[in-house]
Amino acid sequence: MEHDDRLIVALDFSTLEEAKKLVLELGESVSYYKVGMELYYADGNEAIKFLKEQRKHVFLDLKLQDIPNTVAKSLSVLTVLGTDMLNVHAVGGAKMMAEAAKAVKETAAKMNRPAPKIIAVTVLTSMDVEQWTDLGYQKDIADQVVSLALLAQKSGLDGVVASPKEAEAIRKACGPNFLIVTPGVRPAGAALNDQSRVATPSGAFKNGSSHIVVGRPITQAEDKVAAANAIVAEIRGV
Repeated sequence: MEHDDRLIVALDFSTLEEAKKLVLELGESVSYYKVGMELYYADGNEAIKFLKEQRKHVFLDLKLQDIPNTVAKSLSVLTVLGTDMLNVHAVGGAKMMAEAAKAVKETAAKMNRPAPKIIAVTVLTSMDVEQWTDLGYQKDIADQVVSLALLAQKSGLDGVVASPKEAEAIRKACGPNFLIVTPGVRPAGAALNDQSRVATPSGAFKNGSSHIVVGRPITQAEDKVAAANAIVAEIRGV
């Protein structure tokens, strides 16, 4: 089955060799991959280089949060790598996000290439009500997610990372062109592992997601290509 760019497969590995093996095994069935902290800290830019050589899209998921100047300069460096999507933490604030967006666009313009999408993490999908209460926020998770999404949009970002459970409210608040990238997606019957606020692939898109991030249901499947193809078939039916 032909790939679908809305499916992003998480390369949650500690070595480049493991990541390469999976990418080559999945072949043309997957076109978009997420490189997170584990793989990036282990092998740095080599993972990005390999994926671009394979003509894959890359979501570099490092969730940056620091003072605005540090984040802006860091994103300028990461933009040079040729990634297609980058992210920051929305709780870094409006100024940090605005300077992040500006840095990415200016760096890409200097290189005469399209700017990678820059999105903001709202509330981690592993967060449940008990953990949330311990943090002392006054708003509940759903309201906080929408508030952060609106702040990200106002700051010039292209979208957010959010649970599929909050995607519908974000879509309603932020409009049809705002990216909503949703981890915490599990095919029916799959183990939840460390995720709390989850949905099926079709459920995520029905709620308004623009992209889904799937890891273990594909990377740990006995037949990985079949697992990826099944998810593509499901989301195309929405």
